[in-house]
Amino acid sequence: MSMRSLLNVLFFITLSCFIISFSHALNNGFSVELIHRDSSKSPLYQPTLNNYQRVANALRRSINRVNYIYKDSLTNTPESTVNSGDGDFLMTYSIGTPPFKIFGIVDTGSDIVWLQCKPCEKCYKQTTPIFDPSKSSTYKNNIPCLSNKCKFVGSTSCSEQNSCEYTINYNDGSISQGDLSIETLTLDSTSGSSISFPNTVIGCGHRNIGSYEERSSGIVGLGLGPVSLITQLGSSIGGKFSYCLQPELSNSASKLNFGEAAVVSGHGVVSTPMVKRDRMVSYFLTLEAFSVGNKRVEFIEHSNDVVDGNIIIDSGTTLTILPFDIYNNLESAVVELVKLKRVKDPNNILNLCYSITSDEYDFPVITAHFKGADVNLYSIGTFVSVADGVTCFAFASSRDGDSIFGNLAQKNLLVGYDLQKNIVSFKSIDCTKPY
Repeated sequence: MSMRSLLNVLFFITLSCFIISFSHALNNGFSVELIHRDSSKSPLYQPTLNNYQRVANALRRSINRVNYIYKDSLTNTPESTVNSGDGDFLMTYSIGTPPFKIFGIVDTGSDIVWLQCKPCEKCYKQTTPIFDPSKSSTYKNNIPCLSNKCKFVGSTSCSEQNSCEYTINYNDGSISQGDLSIETLTLDSTSGSSISFPNTVIGCGHRNIGSYEERSSGIVGLGLGPVSLITQLGSSIGGKFSYCLQPELSNSASKLNFGEAAVVSGHGVVSTPMVKRDRMVSYFLTLEAFSVGNKRVEFIEHSNDVVDGNIIIDSGTTLTILPFDIYNNLESAVVELVKLKRVKDPNNILNLCYSITSDEYDFPVITAHFKGADVNLYSIGTFVSVADGVTCFAFASSRDGDSIFGNLAQKNLLVGYDLQKNIVSFKSIDCTKPY
C-alpha cells in the first residue's frame, strides 16, 4: 500500500471515529464544565482576596444586577438584559477553524454569544488572547441585512458591504458592536471529546467599551432569544439543558448539561411551567409562596397584576430578590425560628445577620412553592457566611417589585430546562458527587 493510500485510510478511520463519537455525544447528551469566577480554575480568580471578600463582591454584583435585569426584561430590550460581565459562572469554548479557545461569561438572561475580535477598533483591554477571524477558514461575516438571522438580533445596522452589524447596549453604559457572523463553535465535554457546531451565529465584537472583565472574551447567552446558544443548538439537544451548582469552596467544577444528559429524572423530581413572554429572553416561573417551618408566606404580585410568571430564575444573580413586603414577611418568619443573636452585616449589604460560632447550627429549611413544584432550599443556599462568626440570610428586598430566584438558592439542586415541554425541573442532590 502506498503512503498516500495509507494516509487516506487513516484519515477516513479518524473521520469515522469522529462521526461516531459526535453522533454518540449528541444522542446521549454531553456536559461541559461551569467554572465559578472565584474558582482557581477561573481567569477571573483573584488570589489576594479571601473568601469573605469574594462573597462581598458577589453580593454587590447581585445588587447591581437586579437594578436592571428585571426592568430590561419588562421593557422589551432583550439585547441588554445583563450587565457587562456581572455573571458568576464562565465556560470555555472554542471558535473557528482551527479551534481558538476562549472564556465566556455564562448567562441565562442574555440571548447572544459574542466575543471580542480582531481588528479591535476600540476594545477593552483583554489580557487573554483575542480571536482573529482572518485566521479561521470557517468564519463568515456576510449575513445580509434583510435576512431573518439579522432581524432576530435586537439592534442591528448595515455595513457598507450590506452585511449585518449588531449593537448591544448595557445598562451600565457599556457597549459591544461588531459583525453578526457565522462560525464553527466547539464545546469540550467532560468526557474528553469535543463537539463542533458549524454555522453558529455569533457576534464578533470590534468595538467593545465599558466595564468588561479583562480576562474574559465576552458573553455566552443561554436565554430564550433566537440566537442564544440554547436556541441555536436546538434539535441537537432536544431543547434541554441543566446545571448543578456546587458550593463555591468545592474543589470540583459545576456542570452544564445538554440533551439527554440534561434530563432531570428519578425520585424527588418536581417540575413547574416555564412562562414565556413575547421578546423576553429571561426564564419566568410562577412562585406562589414560601414556607418556613409551619409559617406560609404568600407571594402576592403588586406591580402589574401578573399571576403567572412573577419571578425570573437566573444563573447570574447571586441573591434571591423579592418585593419589599414579601421579603419582610419571609424575614419575620425566619426570625421566629432562628434563636441566635442578631448582628449587622459588616458589608452593609444584607439585612438579616446572626452571630454564629459553630458551623453546626441547624437553620430552618425554606420551601419555595412554585406552581406545581415544592422545592426545599437548604441552608447551604439560603444563608451565607460574610465574616468570621457572621452568617446572613441570602435574600434581599426590592422596592420596585423585582423578583429573581438567584444562584445561591439553587445550590445543590439539579435544575433542568426543557424548552419543548416548557418546564423547569428541580431535584435535590449533592452536586459535588456524580449524578
